[in-house]
Amino acid sequence: MIAIVVAQFRARPSRVGAWLRGVPADRWWLVCWILGALVVTSILPSKRVDRIFPIIPPLCLLLGAQIASGLSVPAFNRRVYRWSAAALVVALLFTSTYVVWKVGSGYREHRDALATFCQDVRKEAAAHHWQYAVVSSLDEGLLLYLRKTQFIRPDPAISEWNDGKVDALVASERDAAALIPKLNQKPTFALRSRTSETRDAEDYVFITKAVP
Repeated sequence: MIAIVVAQFRARPSRVGAWLRGVPADRWWLVCWILGALVVTSILPSKRVDRIFPIIPPLCLLLGAQIASGLSVPAFNRRVYRWSAAALVVALLFTSTYVVWKVGSGYREHRDALATFCQDVRKEAAAHHWQYAVVSSLDEGLLLYLRKTQFIRPDPAISEWNDGKVDALVASERDAAALIPKLNQKPTFALRSRTSETRDAEDYVFITKAVP
């Protein structure tokens, strides 16, 4: 994209100010969209990879507009085709390599541990007709996998357990150590998530009132 801009500038030499004024309004709109999204995602404290997704559509539109504009310059017509083909090949190789590496590392590190654990929890809860709650956690995917709409704080979880409103709790092993002494009816670990080799992964337990 930058190479096309440089090529256009060299093909039509002029002052920078005059050249910038000649940029179409729709292209400036895409640039503002990209910069605005980039600023917002940079300010957000959470640096998850999906935060960058709003920038991808305008980047694609801007790239298409730049390629079309570059093709309008006869001196660089063939070069634009060559650059585009080379960029496409590099992108395919990079994407394929990244996907293979990501899937392989995920399999080795058991990154499906949380999804598998939650699936087992749902099966056990459905088989025994248990009402269960999910104790607050930093793993946002926990609610999605368990098909729950909200977390519950530790103190309300203890109260609902002791009052008989829930039959089981899903909690991290760290939170479970603090919960167990405050729960009545001899709580038992019915399920444990498979230990993940990822350092920042949290292990979870399914606490029930009786061995299933």
